[in-house]
Amino acid sequence: MGRDRLFILLAFFVTYIVWGATYLANYWAIGSIPVFGMGGTRFLAAGLLLYAFTLLRGDRSLPTPRQAVNSSVIGVLLLSVGTGAVVWAQQYIPTSTTSLIIAFEPLVVMLMMWGALSSRPPLKAFFGAFVSICGMMLLITQPIALGGGGDSLKGLLGITTGMVCWGAGMLLRQRLDLGENRMRATAMQMISAGVILLVFSLAIDEWAGWSWQELTTRSAYAWLFLVFFGSILAFSAFNYLLGQVSADKVSTNTYVNPVVAVLLGGMLNGEVITVQSMVAGAVLLGGVYFINSATA
Repeated sequence: MGRDRLFILLAFFVTYIVWGATYLANYWAIGSIPVFGMGGTRFLAAGLLLYAFTLLRGDRSLPTPRQAVNSSVIGVLLLSVGTGAVVWAQQYIPTSTTSLIIAFEPLVVMLMMWGALSSRPPLKAFFGAFVSICGMMLLITQPIALGGGGDSLKGLLGITTGMVCWGAGMLLRQRLDLGENRMRATAMQMISAGVILLVFSLAIDEWAGWSWQELTTRSAYAWLFLVFFGSILAFSAFNYLLGQVSADKVSTNTYVNPVVAVLLGGMLNGEVITVQSMVAGAVLLGGVYFINSATA
C-alpha cells in the first residue's frame, strides 16, 4: 500500500470515528463545564494551537482584512452557532438521537440552495427528501428518543438553529475568499468562534458560582479530546481529504458518524436504542444517500 493511500485511509478513519464520538464527548464535557464556555474555550484553544502550527511550518504571511472577516463570519455560523446550539441542545436530547437528526443536514442545505440560489434539485433529491422526512418522523415520534418533557422542544429548536446556520456557513464558505492556506483559515474560524462563544458565556453570566472543584475528570478528558481530536485532528483530516479525493467521497462521514454516535451512546452512556430508532435511522440515512448522490 502506497504512502498516499495509507494517509487517505487514516484520514477517513479519523473523520468517521472521531466526529461520531464528539457527540458523546460534548455531552460529557458539559456535564461539569458551562455549555457555551466549554465551546468557547475548546475552539479558542484549538484555533490558537492550529494557528501556531501553521507558523511553525513557515507560513508567516498575514491574512488580508477581508479574509479575516470572512473567516470570522464562517466561524460564527459553523461553530459558534452551528455547533454551539447543537451542544446546548444535548442537555435535553440524547446524543444518539441528536446525531441522527443532524444527519438531516443535507436536506437543509439542498432546500437552502434551492431557495437562496435558485438551484432546483433533481427528482432523485426530492425522493431522498421524502424518505428522510419519513425517517425523521419515525424517529421523533418516540417519546424516549427526545428524552420526554417540554425541554425536548427546546432541544429540537437548538438543533434546528444549528443545522440552518451550519448550512448557511457551508454555502458561504464556497463563495468567500478565505485565503489559500486551508489550515490557517480553519484556525481563524475556530479562534473567532471561540471568542464569540466566550463573550456570550460571560454576558449571560454562565460562570457565576462555578469553581474548579466542580470540574470532573470525565469532563476534563472530554474537553481535551474535543480540542485535540475533535477540532485539530478531525478538521485537518477533513481538509486533507478535500485536497485528495472528490467531495462526495469525503461527505460519506454523513452516514457513518450517526452510527458511531448511536453505538457509543448505547454502550457508554446508557442510552436506550429501540428497534424503532434503528429503523428510523436506516430510513433517514437512506434518504440522505439519495440526496447526496443526486446529480442535476
